[in-house]
Amino acid sequence: MLQTMLEALISGLGLIFQWHVLAYFALGCVIGILMGAIPGLGGAIGLVLLLPFTFSMEPVSAFALLLASWASTSTSGAITSVLLGIPATAASQATVLDGYPMAKRGESARALGAAFTSSAIGGVCGAIALGVSLPLILPVILAFESPETFMLGVLGLAMVGSLSGRSIVKGVAAAMFGLLLAMVGFPESQAIPRYTFNTLYLLDQLPLIPVLLGLFAIPEIMELAIKNVSIARTGETRDTRHGLMIGVRDALKHWWLVLRCSVIGAYVGMLPGLGASIVGWVTYGHAMQGAKDQSEFGQGDIRGVLAPEAANNALRGGAMIPTVTMGIPGSVGTAVLMGALIMLGLRPGPSMLDTELPMTFSFVWMIAFASVIATVILLGTVEQVAKVALLPGHMVVPGVLLFVYMGAWLGGSSMGDWVSCTFFGVVGFLMKRGGWPRPPVILALVLGGILEGSFQISTRVHQGVGWLNRPIVILLMLIIVVTLFFAARGVAKQKMSGKPASGEATERNPAISLSFSIVLFILFVWAGITSLTWTPPVRQFPLIISIPGAVLSFMVIVQDLMLLLAAKKNTGMWRKTFREAFEDAWLAQALPFFGYLISILLLTVIVGQKLAMPLFICAYLLRWGHYQKRFAFGYALAGWAILVFFYGQVMGLLFHPSYLAIWLQSVLPAGTPDWLIL
Repeated sequence: MLQTMLEALISGLGLIFQWHVLAYFALGCVIGILMGAIPGLGGAIGLVLLLPFTFSMEPVSAFALLLASWASTSTSGAITSVLLGIPATAASQATVLDGYPMAKRGESARALGAAFTSSAIGGVCGAIALGVSLPLILPVILAFESPETFMLGVLGLAMVGSLSGRSIVKGVAAAMFGLLLAMVGFPESQAIPRYTFNTLYLLDQLPLIPVLLGLFAIPEIMELAIKNVSIARTGETRDTRHGLMIGVRDALKHWWLVLRCSVIGAYVGMLPGLGASIVGWVTYGHAMQGAKDQSEFGQGDIRGVLAPEAANNALRGGAMIPTVTMGIPGSVGTAVLMGALIMLGLRPGPSMLDTELPMTFSFVWMIAFASVIATVILLGTVEQVAKVALLPGHMVVPGVLLFVYMGAWLGGSSMGDWVSCTFFGVVGFLMKRGGWPRPPVILALVLGGILEGSFQISTRVHQGVGWLNRPIVILLMLIIVVTLFFAARGVAKQKMSGKPASGEATERNPAISLSFSIVLFILFVWAGITSLTWTPPVRQFPLIISIPGAVLSFMVIVQDLMLLLAAKKNTGMWRKTFREAFEDAWLAQALPFFGYLISILLLTVIVGQKLAMPLFICAYLLRWGHYQKRFAFGYALAGWAILVFFYGQVMGLLFHPSYLAIWLQSVLPAGTPDWLIL
């Protein structure tokens, strides 16, 4: 058996070392890096774009192109997480917590160097885990049924909720809010729409990407616009090459942490549907709980970058196992890869571990090499990439907003996606200024459907809650209890010591927090009452969410009222208390900025995206940024070119049919190029 495995391993390596295969492999790495660095794209979209080009290719060349692109994406995803505070995917949320604060204090090169190096190690470890586990892992995967899947999802929510600053109550309440958002639309088992407000857009649930970009990207962009500072708030130009090498040494110094998180990422990635959602938080929590001093986490601790980035790349190898061995894709990306397997004449299942074992091991080598090569390329270019952190805020804002809104458009090509992105941008701003953690919302939105389906199947099969006595379920429940206990103890120690809070939500404006918590309380109560009119299977999970959500948000209301009373004692009057709170929240500056965003939506309906975005860029730079006309017009022209040629011609996106575009189609002669039509 061992000899057969070694022969297949060597044969798989030999399949890669062909000139034409290596050429496709290098091309895939470059494409993957670009896809990961642009907000809203990511590995799945890259695979979808590349798949048509593989129809006539041989399997090895095709998968060299596809897997190199897919594996490289998670490495370059650290760029937006560190420099802009925008997670490229749900799996990279945890990187934002410490990567972005490092960029703010002028250490972007160090953060990127550490992220890229740990990603390379993680990718290699994930590939090794794939190779070692292929013949052995099948029984383990099969042991995870609906009860175990449900409890693992709850563990992920508990982990992210416990890493939310000094208020675990807020973290768990935010997770409940995310689960409630996941209940929008048709449930999987019933044809009864929930919380759709009679709109067609919400029938198919809230799309992840617009919500993700709205919650994370827009508040950070707005902060840059208001302050007009560079991302590196120190304003110092540091030696990026020196910072890069410090980051590489950080990864090697904490090699044991990187190795542990790589192994965790590889094996969590093997769980279909859950791996990418929770792996970053599981490893971030592992790094945080294993540290003697946790106060720096969330403030720019390098360990908070190393842990999730190692896991993010390692899960690529792990995610291939259920796809290859059982034909069970755990994500959109692996679903595309499984489709490519079938299209190229390979059938997922036992044959991939028998007659096609050399091909399977070639996948192992491809994932390992792609992570290393992508890291080498990025380390060589990080000196230029890190300079983004030193650009003036007004120069960065229009370009990033263009990619953010077009990233939101990629999913469904619907104006509803832009409205969702803008709406959740407002929500994200209020949450950030009020000290509410945002990561639990996204994770819960991703896991909501999985948790509901697993819970209902478990209760139906076991005729109640008998599944709670399963060994793995009991083990996961113990881990949840231990996680929350140590998180609560850590928060108590931080409060007693006077050290800054760890986690994302370190700011807390009690007036903004109180306003948000009241709205959240009303939302939970309304959701619970509304669900009572539905059939029992449909209302079961919304009630499980809304009742504890209402209780937790009410607890936050009480906490915020106590903080406001304490603030009133210092100011002497309520009017002065609220005025100072709202000034501290930048509400006066935020309203005009959100006015700009609403104008984008209105202009798009009238003149289309190809004109609306350039007009916004030009107006913003002239009126808000006070740049010269020549610069503003040139910037706007560059934005128009990106929309027309990259998103229109290369990506093949369908733009919104504006009133102006409809009129132009009726008056322009036949044969007019599509890119001229707005």
